[in-house]
Amino acid sequence: MDVPLWCALLAVGYLGVKLIRPPWWLIAVLLLGGYLLADSVLAPVINTAVK
Repeated sequence: MDVPLWCALLAVGYLGVKLIRPPWWLIAVLLLGGYLLADSVLAPVINTAVK
């Protein structure tokens, strides 16, 4: 069964927020940090580490 990545991330994120209940500022910092890292000099390094 093939599930799109965005759908899997959405489901995991929703369950994580419902079960763990992290503060909203932490979620915002993680999302903003991920967005900024994806467009930084470290993006190729992260890409090779993920693959």
